[in-house]
Amino acid sequence: MDDARLNEELIDYLFAIRTRVHGELKELAREAGLTDTQTDVLWRLSRGEEMTARRLAELLGCDASTATSMIDRLEQRGLVRRVAHPSDRRVKVIQLTEAGCALRDRVVEHTAEHSPFARLDRESRLRLHALLREVAVGAAPTDETTG
Repeated sequence: MDDARLNEELIDYLFAIRTRVHGELKELAREAGLTDTQTDVLWRLSRGEEMTARRLAELLGCDASTATSMIDRLEQRGLVRRVAHPSDRRVKVIQLTEAGCALRDRVVEHTAEHSPFARLDRESRLRLHALLREVAVGAAPTDETTG
């Protein structure tokens, strides 16, 4: 297989995985009364890192006003709150509420149960993790991700 064909098939596989994961999450989002993007916001907030509306917009690939509107709707539903940044009072940090954490946990659990990677053994998942991380962020594999 030549490199062009290999790259094309890799992209095809990524789209297929995205479609599968998206389909699984779409059903859960519908049950929870969320849009796909709101579910994506919960997923991104699940890492526990401080997240500003600007950073969230970067991760979602949208402008800040769109991210702010999403945050407003999630805040109205009691799933997120805005709190003062610990070192810059001009900036607000978006945090999940208790209800938001519970819903996020459902999203994470559901995704894990329906993961397209579940049939791979741990060693294979670690290798894939290292490769995907290298592609996505340019990070070299660590001892943990290489086994």
